Amino acid sequence: MLELSFGQPGAASYGFAALAFALFAMQLALGWRGGAKAVMLLGAVGASGLWALSGLGYALTASPILWRAQAVTDGLRIAGWLLFAIALLASPRRLRWELLALVLLPAAAWLLPQAPPSDAVAEPAQARLPFGFLLAVAVAGLVLTEQLFRRAGEQARWSIKPLCLGLGASFVFDLYVYADALLVGRLDGHLWAARGLAQALVIPFIAVATVRNKDWTIDIALSRGVVFHSTALLACGVYLLGVSAAGYYVRFFGGSWGKTFQVGFVFVGLLLLGWMFSSGTLRSRLRVFINKHFFPYRYDYREEWLRFTSLLSKSEPGASSAQRSIEALANLVESPAGALWLQDDSGVFVQTASWNLPPSEARESADASLPRFLSKTGWVISMQEYRDQPSRYAGLELPGWLRELASAWVIVPIIAQESLIGFVVLAKPRAEVELNWEVLDLLKTAARQVGSFLAQIRASEALIEARKFDAFNKMSAFVVHDLKNLVAQLSLLLKNAERHRQNPRFQEDMLSTVRHVSERVGKLMVQLSAGSGAEEGLRPIDLGKLVERVVAQTAADRADIAVETSERIFVVGRQQRFERVIGHLVQNAIDATRTAGSVRIGVSAEQGRALLEVADTGCGMTEEFVRERLFRPFETTKPKGMGIGAFETAQVVREMGGTIQTDSRQGSGTRIRVFLPLHPDHAARGEQTREAA
Repeated sequence: MLELSFGQPGAASYGFAALAFALFAMQLALGWRGGAKAVMLLGAVGASGLWALSGLGYALTASPILWRAQAVTDGLRIAGWLLFAIALLASPRRLRWELLALVLLPAAAWLLPQAPPSDAVAEPAQARLPFGFLLAVAVAGLVLTEQLFRRAGEQARWSIKPLCLGLGASFVFDLYVYADALLVGRLDGHLWAARGLAQALVIPFIAVATVRNKDWTIDIALSRGVVFHSTALLACGVYLLGVSAAGYYVRFFGGSWGKTFQVGFVFVGLLLLGWMFSSGTLRSRLRVFINKHFFPYRYDYREEWLRFTSLLSKSEPGASSAQRSIEALANLVESPAGALWLQDDSGVFVQTASWNLPPSEARESADASLPRFLSKTGWVISMQEYRDQPSRYAGLELPGWLRELASAWVIVPIIAQESLIGFVVLAKPRAEVELNWEVLDLLKTAARQVGSFLAQIRASEALIEARKFDAFNKMSAFVVHDLKNLVAQLSLLLKNAERHRQNPRFQEDMLSTVRHVSERVGKLMVQLSAGSGAEEGLRPIDLGKLVERVVAQTAADRADIAVETSERIFVVGRQQRFERVIGHLVQNAIDATRTAGSVRIGVSAEQGRALLEVADTGCGMTEEFVRERLFRPFETTKPKGMGIGAFETAQVVREMGGTIQTDSRQGSGTRIRVFLPLHPDHAARGEQTREAA
């Protein structure tokens, strides 16, 4: 019967192995593309899973039948791996005799039954025969694995090495187990319990070999992140085992102080483990080691590019786009620091941002040696290579500040639209990184992406600045247009003062006009200095009263201007802006009828909307001008006009939710109809009046 001393560890060991082989078999089956080698590999993994499952059953029940099943599936497992190794040495079509010989392994396991694992005394000599047979099989497996690696060419050894390591370790463990069993005459229970875990640990090596050998016609994806964390976990496990063993040794030989020393030793070991686990340098070196020895290419380009673009687009408080660009490039090569120089408006390269490096006042003109070399070649400059082999960088003379920067490792050009816009200096990486073609190509490609990103940022900032100036210039044009109208009013006032200055009524009108002009100029200056934020908010506007006030201020000397208001009409808007709109319309009508004609202004409600109508019998406009040019900026029919009034009118009316209708004939006059939404209270009163009627 199975002893409890190794029954529970055995169940855990073989349970883990059964789960691991089952998952690995599922992964292989999903990536299977046909082929004899793929079938053999899948069969060997499946047999290993059955063997682990049988071992789990025996560890839980100690049933003799399950022990026999475990022995038979063990023979199937070994036969499967040996057959797969032979298939890699020879064509699968020539494996007839080898296949027949390997089929005998499970039969031998059945005919030569092993004794179950035990801690009892040694068995008789004849009971050692199965152990000797299995020991010979383990030796044969080692020889076969050695031949598989030796016969592989230089190029093929890289791809087959993980499989040879895994199979070799598996057969070495079996060799130890059965050599011990042959010597003492019984199978050690603790060694048998550990066998399941030992075989499961071989799976990562076989998986790496499967990824490297595409001719096995199995497609599986081995994540670099999984390999990194698995390797780190395995290393931590080995470290903890070593600490535990050393602690046991200290306790065993430490006498009365042994247990105290053991606790202190284990605590120090755990503290060191935490320090190593959080060490960026150690993690960087582990990542470099894995990428160098487990994969054909250093980078998983999909993962690296996703991380690179995510870091560029990420918005962090206190981190500029230039700093994120440095960090994104540095992360590709495990660099802990860097600095970015960009070309300013004068063409000089100045430091724009730094990441974990002190700021620098160094400046490089566009015609200096370094920018010229980077612009001409687009190369990534290695500082070490420049010092050792300066002839490879013919014509390059690095500036003194860069030669004195001890941490400088590489200089990466930042190119946008085939032009050099800057360069990044990266510090030496935490772990040694070989600057081969793959690293250099990735840095150059990523730097071009950074160049496009920074150029886009600059273009966006320039566009925002241009829009601000455009808004300011537009507002300035409106203000200048209003000032022109106010100056025209003052000029007309001075012209009439020569004839009417003794008239008390004229003097009163003059004071009123000057007061109005002064107030308007003050408001315009405030608006020009404070921007649109100085404008008042929305408010109800009595349209009739506003029109009467504007007409009185604009055309005090015109008795032929008729104002018609049927009722009090209220609209919603910014009164100062809308007052300018009315002033533009009235002034244009006056200018069109300066020599002869009349002007009529009407305020009414029509179809639930407020209507402002300005009609004149003046010179009029052509149909083409009204259709294509009237409401465009800087388009006018006046000899001294600016073409701003109609443009501002259209903008203000649109903001108020209104529309404009224009009817004009050259030589016959113009009629402008402005429709605006009524104030809600006024619209409600109108609806109540209609219902009462």
